[in-house]
Amino acid sequence: MRLRRAALDTLIGVLIAAGSLISLVLFLTTSYFIILCLIGIGFLALPYLTAAVRRVCDLNRRAAARCGVPVERPYRPEPEEVERDIVGWTRRCKWILADPATWRDLLWLLLNSAVGLLLGFAPAALLYYAGEGLVLACGLWQPLAADGVGRWYAFITVDSGSDALAAALAALLVFTGWFLLSPWLLKGHAYFVRFLLGPTERARLASRVRHLSETRSGALDIQAAELRRIERDLHDGAQARLVGLGLELGAVDRKLDQDTEEARRLLRQARESSVQALRELRDLVRGIHPPVLAERGLADAVRALGLASPLPVTVVADLPGDPPDPVASAVYFSVSELLTNALKHAEARHVDVVLGYADGVLHGRVTDDGRGGAAISAGSGLEGIRRRLASFDGVLEIDSPPGGPTVMRMELPCALSSPRTSSC
Repeated sequence: MRLRRAALDTLIGVLIAAGSLISLVLFLTTSYFIILCLIGIGFLALPYLTAAVRRVCDLNRRAAARCGVPVERPYRPEPEEVERDIVGWTRRCKWILADPATWRDLLWLLLNSAVGLLLGFAPAALLYYAGEGLVLACGLWQPLAADGVGRWYAFITVDSGSDALAAALAALLVFTGWFLLSPWLLKGHAYFVRFLLGPTERARLASRVRHLSETRSGALDIQAAELRRIERDLHDGAQARLVGLGLELGAVDRKLDQDTEEARRLLRQARESSVQALRELRDLVRGIHPPVLAERGLADAVRALGLASPLPVTVVADLPGDPPDPVASAVYFSVSELLTNALKHAEARHVDVVLGYADGVLHGRVTDDGRGGAAISAGSGLEGIRRRLASFDGVLEIDSPPGGPTVMRMELPCALSSPRTSSC
């Protein structure tokens, strides 16, 4: 298994070495057109070249992540709603040139033409040299010795059987070096990639500020929408019931001395209205913070959602404690919305819900066997879920190919408190 890994590392190293030549070509071409931007001509090709440069950089980031060195993309967000004319094209070019990551990419392209070639080609060179020594030791030295000359290998002149044995031992040492050093050579290149292609502390801080601004805006929008919903439900539901109850009690007061039977009927009607108003108020409170969530915790609340759903729902929850109430509420309503989507839009026949916690992150996964094709779009329920989770630095990932299945993954960093007592 480790030998296969070393062979795969060697192949990746060869690709990195080949990519170093592409890096040099891209560096020279992009630099040339950046210089031409001074007279305006370079703006025509700059966005295309930048896309190619960032694609090459992304491939190297992916290779670094495979070596256990994750590298984040440091680029600033693209400008929104750029016009498809010369003004929009110029604005995009200015955005490219104003991004510090663009210049770090160029520096990496220049240095990678040497570093990538050296570190990437080294595993293949070691493997080739080890194979050369073994082939030489296995008999190639004999025709050379017959001609009166020997063959140098690792400071050994191979012109006899004992020299061939020494060359074989040297080749085995080189092979061992290839086997042990190949992963470390690629990891060294991965750290080089992270040093130049990863975000700086300043860029990471700016990204964090942008993220907080977006999530704060999203949280305010969600809060405003929730307040509007509560106001609408109160106005159309409980408030209307209470107004009607007041009118019915006034009618009872007028009929009490004149028509006792009619007064009793109105009282019964008023009692039914009060019961309905109380039920609507309870539903409203349940929509703000479900009692089962407050009383039993997130795991049992999600199990209750599964039991209440018309779809067959399997819930597996392994939580060693309870998350903070705002986080629990966000996960609860997100799962509720996803179950509703599976019923209304996905035409699913079964849903699996899994909740877990590891390394300070609450994980959730909702899988349905519906028709798939789900995607986050502005104004959709999934966009609302994404914004709800983003308020707590959470993320929503969607894997929904056409034909299904659809897998929704949620991750929210949080700390858990002691678990509630549960009878389930």
